[in-house]
Amino acid sequence: MATEKRSGKKQRPDKPKRSARATTTRLGGLDMPGVRRRRLSLDAEIIGVYSERVARFLGTGRYLAMQTIFVVIWIALNLSAIAIRWDPYPFILLNLAFSTQAAYAAPLILLAQNRQENRDRIALEEDRMRAAQTKADTEFLARELASVRLAVGDAVSRDYLRKELDNLLDELTDRIEKLREAPQPGPTPYKSDE
Repeated sequence: MATEKRSGKKQRPDKPKRSARATTTRLGGLDMPGVRRRRLSLDAEIIGVYSERVARFLGTGRYLAMQTIFVVIWIALNLSAIAIRWDPYPFILLNLAFSTQAAYAAPLILLAQNRQENRDRIALEEDRMRAAQTKADTEFLARELASVRLAVGDAVSRDYLRKELDNLLDELTDRIEKLREAPQPGPTPYKSDE
């Protein structure tokens, strides 16, 4: 009666009630791990690599030449060899083969394009980060160069120092010349006060 109220369904009298114990023993028990189903696990990277190889091959002239030769041989055998006609004129089997090939090729090509797009996006992000770092480094170096120029502007330059030293040398030379040309007082005779 309590189960009827909870579930809203009436128990059928002809079916016996199952106990929780009976249900768990049938499933293997709650104390034992259940049997896990094996899942087919495929590495997305491996699938992506092979899909890129297939897509790269489907886009080559070699593949187009091989496919053209195959189609020509198929049609020639089905038109000329009456005894071995396996695909008569509308070539339905050939159309089915092309449809199947296209059904597999399109997703592989899209997968390869998506992988290439992801690589391009990552490369673009790395390029942006590298450009931002280069810009920051360039701005830093420009600031440093400006500060060095200001510091050098305040410091004495070699030419300025040389000019000042030459002026000082000329001035000293002139003084020495004047001192040499000036009459030098001779020794004064000794005079006694007496």
